[in-house]
Amino acid sequence: MDLPDALTAQLQTLLGARFSRAAAIRDQHAGGGMHLPALPPQAVATVENVEEIVAVVHACADHSVPIIPYGAGTSLECHVGAPRGGVSIDLSGMKRVLRVSMDDQDCTVEAGLTRVALNDELRHTGLFFPVDPGADATIGGMAATRASGTTTLRYGGMRENVMALTVVTADGRVVKTARRARKSAAGYDLTHLFVGSEGTLGVIADVTLKLHPTPEATSAAVCAFESSHGATQTVIESVQCGLPLARAEYLDAAAIAAVNRAFSTDYMESDTLFLEFHGSPQEVTTHAERVSAIAAENGGGEFRWAIESEARNQLWKARHQAGFAALSLRPGARPWSTDVCVPISQLAACIDKTKRDIALLPFPAVVLGHIGDGNFHVILLLDPANLGEMDAAKRFNDTLISRAIEMDGTSTGEHGIGLGKRDSLRHELGGAVDLMADIKHALDPRAIMNPEKIFASKASLSAHGRPNR
Repeated sequence: MDLPDALTAQLQTLLGARFSRAAAIRDQHAGGGMHLPALPPQAVATVENVEEIVAVVHACADHSVPIIPYGAGTSLECHVGAPRGGVSIDLSGMKRVLRVSMDDQDCTVEAGLTRVALNDELRHTGLFFPVDPGADATIGGMAATRASGTTTLRYGGMRENVMALTVVTADGRVVKTARRARKSAAGYDLTHLFVGSEGTLGVIADVTLKLHPTPEATSAAVCAFESSHGATQTVIESVQCGLPLARAEYLDAAAIAAVNRAFSTDYMESDTLFLEFHGSPQEVTTHAERVSAIAAENGGGEFRWAIESEARNQLWKARHQAGFAALSLRPGARPWSTDVCVPISQLAACIDKTKRDIALLPFPAVVLGHIGDGNFHVILLLDPANLGEMDAAKRFNDTLISRAIEMDGTSTGEHGIGLGKRDSLRHELGGAVDLMADIKHALDPRAIMNPEKIFASKASLSAHGRPNR
């Protein structure tokens, strides 16, 4: 079905060449992935300011046409696909740093700015933005998916670092969710309602963020272990001792083998921790020495650590390249990446059981993760033409999610729900999903904002705002 002619004409007049119905452009905004279909929108509207977002939203709302916010398209659960067609609002043209306060250690940026570009802009200030999900995602997309990453253990994720948002709601209102005060008891916390809403409640136009002082010194360490249990226990005990780990990353033996194969490195092929410490020169040395002692008590081997930038980068090469390197285990395969998060006390058991399940799979897989906060990822390497492998992967993923929920964890620590994990949401949150549906209906009664995301297809909003039973 085509867009209404009147809507097409209106958006062409508003945006000119920045409004496109070309198949190649639409396909670039289709999302999809290993286990999810590509779902292109009917058109793409690239906006450059809040006023243009408002105009596009008003125009689409007048015709009840779906709206799909789009940043860099790095999400893994098809947040940007268009299952009901509609218009993709591409925010990549909104990438200005609007303000930086060195005194208050915060900044406001447009939603289309990427995290790497932001830190490049901040380089001269002595401040940095710490949230690092791996991909060079946009700040708006990171807020919309409540992203976190390798530094969350010390600095928190988007939930902790977003102070305020400017949002365009489904009826075209421009809402500033909060002021810049570091704390407030004024009214509902609208900021954190929209953080993690995956574009289903409105379009994020700009984000006010906490910034952090660039550490005076940084040290990195790598340590191989006899088992995943020893690696996870080392992190648990370090956290319980109050050691301020900046990063605590885990790669299983299969992931290390993949790195060695892909990059001709010589890491010991066993479960391995990659650690980073921030602070003064004395602090990073002291913290590394204390963690080294804890690692030794848990079956850790040589504890290699470095302060110089080049040496640190070499130590961390395996972690930075692990996702890409995993493809070397099965050339021609396509990756399906999934994640869960559990209370840290349950982490060792969850990883151990997951690795036993992996041993029974008919295809290779690797485990890696930010284990300091209980979050880990599994990358499954599949032949997409093999339906048996796809079925086995789905069963594995379902088991992994169920296990995490049974351990009082979550079906997704980072990736979000999107289209890929909708069916797990009610299993995890039960009747709270009905309340989410009520909120969705109150803010988006036409259900045009990124439809079908978060809520499973059988739970699409009815005219009364409740999921259909």
